[in-house]
Amino acid sequence: MHEHSTLFIDGTWASSRGSERIEVFSAATEEKLGSFPEAGPADIDAAVAAARAALRAPEWRDLSREERSQLMHRFADVLESRAAERAQTVSQQNGMPIAIASFAEGDGVVALLRYYADLVTTVELEEERTRLDGTGTTLVQRTPVGVVAAIAPWNFPAVLAMFKLAPILASGSTVVFKPSPETTLDSYLLAEAALEAGLPAGVLNIVPGGAETGKHLVSHPGVDKVAFTGSTRAGRQIGAVCGELLRPVTLELGGKSAGIILEDAPVEETVAGLATASLLNTGQTCYMSTRILAPQSRYGEFVEAITAMASSLPVGDPLDPGTFVGPVVSRTQRERVLGYIDAGRSEGARITTGGGVPQDRDRGWFVEPTVFADVDNRSTIAREEIFGPVLSVIPYADEEEAVALANDSEYGLGGTVWTADRDRGLGVARRVETGSFGVNRFDLDWGAPFGGVKSSGIGRELGPEGLEAYFSLKSIFLGT
Repeated sequence: MHEHSTLFIDGTWASSRGSERIEVFSAATEEKLGSFPEAGPADIDAAVAAARAALRAPEWRDLSREERSQLMHRFADVLESRAAERAQTVSQQNGMPIAIASFAEGDGVVALLRYYADLVTTVELEEERTRLDGTGTTLVQRTPVGVVAAIAPWNFPAVLAMFKLAPILASGSTVVFKPSPETTLDSYLLAEAALEAGLPAGVLNIVPGGAETGKHLVSHPGVDKVAFTGSTRAGRQIGAVCGELLRPVTLELGGKSAGIILEDAPVEETVAGLATASLLNTGQTCYMSTRILAPQSRYGEFVEAITAMASSLPVGDPLDPGTFVGPVVSRTQRERVLGYIDAGRSEGARITTGGGVPQDRDRGWFVEPTVFADVDNRSTIAREEIFGPVLSVIPYADEEEAVALANDSEYGLGGTVWTADRDRGLGVARRVETGSFGVNRFDLDWGAPFGGVKSSGIGRELGPEGLEAYFSLKSIFLGT
């Protein structure tokens, strides 16, 4: 049992100034895993003040790029030594299969921090440019954006936090980080690692809590930028606040991505790839290709193959290395997913496998991998993000219609195309309105920008672009 009584603020364990506590439960057993204090307004005020003081403190401000890189590598070393513990903690909280958690929440966190530790040593913090009229030069300066409010979700809590924390640290900015209440226990491991690595006081502060904690943090006058990953609904609210305050914001939001199967696609390889591209982390992944567009000429064949794939995936204990589909994160999330399954039935779609709770699971928040056939792209299950193990297979007549259906969505985060002709697939990829896309696979590349268009967000994380988001640019005009 992980019972915590303090918050990590200004480099130390501080007693919460509020009285509320939040409990965390196992997604697989429904048993209590631990609890922690919810950060209240006074705690957030203290965390922001600490971050602002650290921004000006010589221990952080005066570090060279190389010294900051070395410190980040020490942080990564400590995180690496506890990667297995972190992965197991995440898996217990949100039901992520341990095979995925070990890669993403364990090794991925370390790899991402090392990537930005190396990248920052290559960035020119001052660049002198000759003025276009030839009358002098301009010095373009990159400086830390300041105090960042970073908010991460529960589906990939450790690595999505590091999407933000790594470039924030590399830029020389400081951060007040709010983890999701469903997955806060792993953030205590992060704080312990920061202490052991010698991160200066106030550079990283952690204020766990729910929506009210987030609202106070996002609107705090001491915050210079907001970085958020989560639902589109919450993202709109945060975007409205930042718009009113003229505060820069990065929003990585929801998705309802399309997986386009072209008529020349090989069945076995395509369906094997879709297992990961559509159902990774029990479908609780924002860029999943959960709208599968199949050609009418081979529709029955692909529906049968996708059904067989989904029904064969091992469902069970997320700590079992053989599990592919674990529970969803909470009872509320399970009811939400089951509600969408009911909506699909009522709107006339045909369930080919799944459709409920596994009969052999009397504990835990499990949902059967579910496939709907004969889905209309205008239906609820094709329009709204379900965030669970539910796939919709939609027929199309030709490639033009497939692209049109893929683009007929308010979202634009991910997507895939499956074909025997990679050049043809690349042509399709270029026409789909989305921030990322895969040809015969979908794997995030730390070195490439990731983010969405339309209702899937604003701005980019990862790659050099992810670091650039945490710099402020100043032009200094120099005479002759």
